[in-house]
Amino acid sequence: MKKFLIAILCTLFLVPFGIVGCKDDDSNVIKVCEVTHSVFYAPLYIAINNGYFEEYDIEIELSNGGGADKCMNALVSKSADIALMGPEATIYVANQGKQDMPVVFGQLTQRDGSFIIGREQVSEFTWDVLSNKEILGGRQGGVPAMTLEYAIEKNNVENCTINYDVAFDNLTSAFIGGTGDFVTAFEPTASQIVANGKGYILASVGAETGEIPYTAFTANRSYINENKDNVMNFLRAIIKGYNFLVSASIDEIVNSLRPSFDGTSDELLKKSIEAYIEIDSWSRTPVMSKVAYDNLIKIMKNAGKLTEDVAFEKVVDNSIAQEVLKDFV
Repeated sequence: MKKFLIAILCTLFLVPFGIVGCKDDDSNVIKVCEVTHSVFYAPLYIAINNGYFEEYDIEIELSNGGGADKCMNALVSKSADIALMGPEATIYVANQGKQDMPVVFGQLTQRDGSFIIGREQVSEFTWDVLSNKEILGGRQGGVPAMTLEYAIEKNNVENCTINYDVAFDNLTSAFIGGTGDFVTAFEPTASQIVANGKGYILASVGAETGEIPYTAFTANRSYINENKDNVMNFLRAIIKGYNFLVSASIDEIVNSLRPSFDGTSDELLKKSIEAYIEIDSWSRTPVMSKVAYDNLIKIMKNAGKLTEDVAFEKVVDNSIAQEVLKDFV
């Protein structure tokens, strides 16, 4: 109602006199589309729940895309301002010659955050447990599927069938429903499966694949150019969220995450946080390194999704992150 009245006042009193400048109340609202909802993205939720975005006069509207392809569609259609997703989605469109290209402006995670879930407990996991079995791996060409492929090949697993037919956000329900012998899942979903007696966490995919820019913040170039202050303040809030994450106690972290995970017990949140700390999930800086980027390109080529390199500069713009970091020295 308030926005409606403001609009009427602008129309009745300012426009007739040629006065311009009634500010849209939504000017500091940032629509963020996340690829999935997971403790893996803890710095974002901490920044929201601890009020760090509010400190910069930013309001976050968060939606779940359910896959990087859907997040990219949200960016292209401009139903989202920023997407939190794997950089592979941006790499795929980098050579399309679009005028308004999406660009990565800040990295969040530095390795795969998924865990392999099996139907039976294994006293000592070795990758050949997957031999002659079926694992639900997500959409073909997505980073979760490609890093899984890379880990399987690296460990010389024979005759493992990766099922790409189940949509990313339906993997867990399909596994619980009886499809496949194994599934990959992020936290807290992985621990919830265990708590419900539906499976066992056997291994971390990220521990096998090494450092890659697994998840990053991406926006259209036009949005960055037109909203640079908001984008910079967005990263400032994220950095504050990360700094809290690495300095606070486990109980303090749980308290900050709880509003974003309604229905998830504190015990499961603790397990999730500890699992991601153990594999060193979060990037210490939003600046993406070319070395990590090149590792991602290698994994994409291994999956047969790229035939040639895509220049780092076409995909990544570190200038905003580098400028913002000066505030935290």
